[in-house]
Amino acid sequence: MNKIRLIAGVLTAMLALGTSQAQYKSSASSNRNIVFPVSANADIPSSINFCGEKVSFDRLDMYERLDRELTGVIYGHTTTLMCIKRANRYFPVMAKILKEQNVPLDFLYLAVTESSMDYNAYSSAKAAGIWQFLSSTAKDYGLQVDGEVDERYDPEKSTVAACKYLKSAYNRYKHWPTVAASYNAGMSHISGELSKQSQSNSFDLYLNKETTRYVFRIIAYKMFFENPKRYGYRLYRNQLYQPVNYTTEDVSGSVADWSSWAQARNISYAQLREANPWIRSTKLTNSTGKTYKVRIPVSKDLYRSKRSFTVYDKNWTVD
Repeated sequence: MNKIRLIAGVLTAMLALGTSQAQYKSSASSNRNIVFPVSANADIPSSINFCGEKVSFDRLDMYERLDRELTGVIYGHTTTLMCIKRANRYFPVMAKILKEQNVPLDFLYLAVTESSMDYNAYSSAKAAGIWQFLSSTAKDYGLQVDGEVDERYDPEKSTVAACKYLKSAYNRYKHWPTVAASYNAGMSHISGELSKQSQSNSFDLYLNKETTRYVFRIIAYKMFFENPKRYGYRLYRNQLYQPVNYTTEDVSGSVADWSSWAQARNISYAQLREANPWIRSTKLTNSTGKTYKVRIPVSKDLYRSKRSFTVYDKNWTVD
């Protein structure tokens, strides 16, 4: 009886094995017919112009660092698409300020790297806004930061403050890529490492992983933004987020309730906050009598059916 059971068990196992092998062969055969999507690797140039300075990628470490960041930008589709859509809204005014401040336009891509162009971005390190200022640094460069007003969230005022920082750093380093590295790590840290390691610019420094990657990610975004179609992105102008025109009203006193203030001007509280992200409370005490320019969006610009569609850079779209 036991022999019979043993033989039956062996036969069952052999049958199961045969079925499994047949299924595997069938699966392997069907896999041969699968066509996987193409994932191309982007070419890395021998050099690139960044802020008017030639950056060479002949050195292996320079090549590999840019290759890593450009690959991340190209294949991080969700974030990359949101970056370029938002940039269409904010680049026009930010670029104007950079030009007025004599700061290279390539620093627009530093803002992209910092916040993905989300004006309401807030990091775990408590940095805020498109330019990701820490509270202490923001105050050093003229921004108000408190419970009712936080100008780190104001795209225009924070851009002016960022320009002040960048120009200050350039006066120290005379090398824009090193200036960009200092924006991430701080001038004191970069200066200390340049001295310790006896180097003249940040590309030759051994730094923490985040700062080591930082400037290369900025350059990767520059490459993408200058020709997104090259990397397989197809966008139409009406898919880009559009700039909104505003009228402004000076507020030099207190505001008991921003919601009531907004309704009196035929906009919602939500629309007021969207237009003025520096407002961080339902009220404004303003004990110092400071004058704030409050933006009121032009009604027709808030509706797709009533507005025209513009594009900051014609290379961004296919129409």
